[in-house]
Amino acid sequence: MKKLILMTFVALVSLTVQAVDRSVIRDNAADVTPILNGTQAPNATLRTADGSPVSLQALLMQKPSVIVFYRGGWCPYCSQQLAELQTIESELVKEGYQILAISPESPEKLQSQKIDTDYVAQLLSDEKLQAISGFGIGFYVEDDTRALYKDRMNVELTPDATDRAVLPAPAIFITNTKGQVVFNYVNPDYKVRPSAELVLSAAKLVNQ
Repeated sequence: MKKLILMTFVALVSLTVQAVDRSVIRDNAADVTPILNGTQAPNATLRTADGSPVSLQALLMQKPSVIVFYRGGWCPYCSQQLAELQTIESELVKEGYQILAISPESPEKLQSQKIDTDYVAQLLSDEKLQAISGFGIGFYVEDDTRALYKDRMNVELTPDATDRAVLPAPAIFITNTKGQVVFNYVNPDYKVRPSAELVLSAAKLVNQ
């Protein structure tokens, strides 16, 4: 009987651990489980537009950071969001922040994005999906949707090891210099993004 109880307890613990494993790529955007405020941001090896590897953890230790996860330069909603954030970047910089814009696109695709040269945000490639899964915002794109992007927009979505295409639910995280998340905004509806004013207000508030 004791052995049975122990086995049951172990099984329940395993289920609990599995339930809070936020790094699992979910089947749809509505089921993503982003990391919470107060949580240490995961480390990941990202690449700059010129292909150079960079440690996310090392970047986060340098300055308070506004981390923007976006789907790619092909996404008009993402481009609009980045353009709106550009209107507050000088104020964010005055507050001591750096802006990190992360997408699953390759460094080569980052180079082709038409971003104003004065834009201080660092465009970073998470082609290996380490940050996207680590922050708990990755989800699988259905095969017919993946084919639609390819046929109509000539967009090749980034696959994981199972060859299923993955996208991030658009998200913004603000971290301190300890690499801890102090603010997050994640919406499974890719058409809905926080206003630049909201992001700036949150950044100022958590920086007090």
